[in-house]
Amino acid sequence: MNAKKYVYFFGDGRAEGSARMKDLLGSKGANLAEMTNIGIPVPPGFTISTEACIHYYANDGHPDGLEDEIDENLTRLEEITGKRFDDAENPLLLSVRSGAAISMTGMMDTVLNIGLNDESVAGIARGAGNERFAYDSYRRFVQMFGNVVLGMEHSDFEQILEEKKRSRGVTMDTELDSDDLKDLVSRYKELVEKETGEAFPDDPKEQLRTTIDAVFESWNTDRAITYRNLNNIPHDLGTGVN
Repeated sequence: MNAKKYVYFFGDGRAEGSARMKDLLGSKGANLAEMTNIGIPVPPGFTISTEACIHYYANDGHPDGLEDEIDENLTRLEEITGKRFDDAENPLLLSVRSGAAISMTGMMDTVLNIGLNDESVAGIARGAGNERFAYDSYRRFVQMFGNVVLGMEHSDFEQILEEKKRSRGVTMDTELDSDDLKDLVSRYKELVEKETGEAFPDDPKEQLRTTIDAVFESWNTDRAITYRNLNNIPHDLGTGVN
């Protein structure tokens, strides 16, 4: 008997889902699959099903085999893109987004640029020929991860940013140079360690695993529950993770 499938790939003109599978893949995942099937060049990726989210809540953890499926689909993604998730020279970066069967815009969480660390950010800078762009992306990632995954206050990071701008005598984020942004990354990481008692995770796979859990958990935040109550959306649907 085959193990239950929880992860559905889309990319390179082929998808394992379709628009008819919104209950299983969420509306975002189902539509990404459908666009792939009809030839729209969407970035490749994979969707973790709503059933995995439902299991997560019912059993306080991932279903058996989910991590293996994620690893297999990550390898497929690396093969298609020609990039590696943990590579310092040509790194693959991921965005992780929620997507329920019934749209709940803005109610659940997203994290962008998963896979950035002190080594891969240098690879991004070399590849783009733009160090400032790379470190601006990095400091935004640390802030977003700290807020969404680690439960830290967004405003605490913003306070550090405002202090930096005042010390440099500027008013706009865009007036900070790459050295300023490198310093912000360091200060953001110091804040993470101070607030959580642990260093900011540099391992891309740990970043991905904990972000997936954070998106699952965003299904039952106070704002998401309130939104479902106000819009008569069932609470047992779960969210897909794209």
